[in-house]
Amino acid sequence: LGISYKTAWYLCHRIRAAMLETAPKKLGGTVEIDETYVAGKKRRWRAKGEISVVIGIRQRNGDLRLIRAEDAKSATVREIINANIGSHVEVIMTDESAIYPWALDKMQKNLHKTINHSREYAHGDVHTNTVESAFSLLKRGIVGTWHKVSAKHLPAYLDEMCFRFNNRKNPFLFRDTMLKLIDSPNLEYKHLTAKVQDAA
Repeated sequence: LGISYKTAWYLCHRIRAAMLETAPKKLGGTVEIDETYVAGKKRRWRAKGEISVVIGIRQRNGDLRLIRAEDAKSATVREIINANIGSHVEVIMTDESAIYPWALDKMQKNLHKTINHSREYAHGDVHTNTVESAFSLLKRGIVGTWHKVSAKHLPAYLDEMCFRFNNRKNPFLFRDTMLKLIDSPNLEYKHLTAKVQDAA
């Protein structure tokens, strides 16, 4: 295109902002939940990179949600689960992490099934393989396509991945993305580059 890296970076973030689903439907049916950890950019030479918690929620044969969490505490995960899973959920599958028994409400606990990954990765149809495959796609994207992302901008990359994944069967994906870009509010460059007090 003959443009600078700065301009290309800004344009890509404007497209990612347009990919944000402003009113996503809550997930139901059979849902898998898992958490992963993503290393971000180093802030300075020889410094450790930022580590971000990402909660993944995947409806089987349905949509994906990837949310950067402030931490992996049960109260934080509970808020994310309740914001993304509807009352029409039928089964909730996780690993045996101690997070989830405390993060699920009474109704959700009655629907909860777990898999012990130290013994097996699936027990019949009880597994978290589909949400874990989404984590694999995410980490390949960070290493091979985006080449590391900061904690501050990680949510935008998660939005992009979810939009692409949830529209993977849409033959008009490019057109729909451009229409969303036209209708989306302007994203100022100074907002993208502003420092945050707590970016972790």
